[in-house]
Amino acid sequence: MADFYLTLGVERDASDDDIKRSYRKLAMAYHPDRNGGAKEAEEKFKEITEAYDVLRDPQKRATYDRYGEAGLRGGTAGFHHVDLSEALGIFMRDFGGFGGLDELFGGRGGSSPRGGTDIKITLQLTLVEVATGVEKEVKLKVLDACDRCKGSGAEPGSKAAKCPTCNGQGEVRRAQRSFFGQFVTVAPCPTCKGEGQVIETPCKKCRGDGRTRADKTIKVSVPAGVATGQYMSLRGVGNAGTRNGERGDVHVVFEVADDPRFEREGEDLYTEVLATYAQLVLGATVEVPTATSRVALEIPASTQSGQVFHLRGRGLARVNAAGTGDLHVRVQLWIPERLSDEEMTLVQRLGELQANVPTDRGKGLWKKMREALGA
Repeated sequence: MADFYLTLGVERDASDDDIKRSYRKLAMAYHPDRNGGAKEAEEKFKEITEAYDVLRDPQKRATYDRYGEAGLRGGTAGFHHVDLSEALGIFMRDFGGFGGLDELFGGRGGSSPRGGTDIKITLQLTLVEVATGVEKEVKLKVLDACDRCKGSGAEPGSKAAKCPTCNGQGEVRRAQRSFFGQFVTVAPCPTCKGEGQVIETPCKKCRGDGRTRADKTIKVSVPAGVATGQYMSLRGVGNAGTRNGERGDVHVVFEVADDPRFEREGEDLYTEVLATYAQLVLGATVEVPTATSRVALEIPASTQSGQVFHLRGRGLARVNAAGTGDLHVRVQLWIPERLSDEEMTLVQRLGELQANVPTDRGKGLWKKMREALGA
């Protein structure tokens, strides 16, 4: 398991500026566009970006400092391993404005079509669906390629022409002299908006944009064990880009509804069952709920009210890891609100037989409490 501080080459008490500065230096060195798409550089770029994405966020960093990467997997911090597209997005989001990175990395020129925007949706899930995993259909409103012009933006029978202002480059350069020397500024071409082409005869249906609004249904395969705040990205199914540009992505954010039967902590579930006095004293078999069914729990004789039993592997699946969490069952004494005459007689008789708690029970109870508290 990687140490995010070691990955970025900073101390654990590093400031936000130190983290940002170190990440930018490493990202410039390992960016895929600077390394010919080498696989090793790509993996390193994803690794340092993942570390940066955690340490730049105060909440995620605090969780990581206290519990390590395992704490981030619990769901509250929304931990998610980044892929290359996400890593590039994070880098450009925070450093895209620094001095012409598109040129530095050999990015696509302005004459390339603009990619489509991403779509973010929230997917409601039940705990039962989380326990098993589920495939859901989701309806979206998207921008699709225009069926009249096939996404080109030009009226059928015509085509786009090279922009006369930028000569198809998509950008214009202006040189200015100052006391410190000559400065060259680069800006998107105002005529073609950075695309390098102009539509002389726009499509009558999409008015030259190359896209029209449409309804779309996609399938989302939700893995078992996800938690509220976690997400998955579906590549290339978002909005179409202008004039046949690449589609954006769909980011599906999960929201898991509370289940009144359980409290959840990561992949572990906590529940409570009631038992009669006789069941606790004599022992019994009771049914307890799991996320998807019910299982038998053997209560041994002389069980105290409040005792917790741990059922291994009866919790939820671990996301991005092998194994399953546990189900923790607290057994509580059930006290009826009303008693029949016969029950009242029996309880009174029992009260006569058990007039007081043995004097050594209290000491044992306090000892257990101290041990639980680590005192």
